[in-house]
Amino acid sequence: MKTDIKLAGVGGQGILSIATVIGQAATATGLCLKQAEVHGMSQRGGDVQSDLRLSTEAIFSDQIPLGGADLILSMEPMEALRYLPYLGPEGAVVTSSRPFVNIPNYPDESALQQELDALPRVTKMDIEAVAKSLQAPRSANMVLLGMAARHLDILSAEDLREAIRTIFGRKGEQVVADNLKAFDAGYEGIQ
Repeated sequence: MKTDIKLAGVGGQGILSIATVIGQAATATGLCLKQAEVHGMSQRGGDVQSDLRLSTEAIFSDQIPLGGADLILSMEPMEALRYLPYLGPEGAVVTSSRPFVNIPNYPDESALQQELDALPRVTKMDIEAVAKSLQAPRSANMVLLGMAARHLDILSAEDLREAIRTIFGRKGEQVVADNLKAFDAGYEGIQ
């Protein structure tokens, strides 16, 4: 069994934290894991992406080939669309519906939403609004991870919750509680 995940977003949105939580869950459950990241402009609002490859068997490459991703997980709709060439024929897209407009020629929002809606398997939600409603605005990335959990047959939701406890544990009980609450809101589809 294997799952290839392309994570995408803009610097500062928490894509690498999602990758860390999934990686922690994978290693804690004994899965093989390979990860490749591009985050050179992450502190300036640039593109951040990560390939996560999880498997019960050995993995020989850390990069997902074109057409090979089982899941595109994106904090931003334009970034989800940017990586569509990596999506496999049976793959799914899980994304925030709210654009992060950080460039002057950002595409028309309604055109972005139409393109996303035309995909056969897409789940989208205004994760920032959900996180704010939970009084945990810095946990929007965990809302997204909760949404994606239903697409990760290789890991259970409880595996991911335990990884959240481990990764955020050093930041204190309130941070752990906020991130778990955000994860659960995404998992249950609360808007």
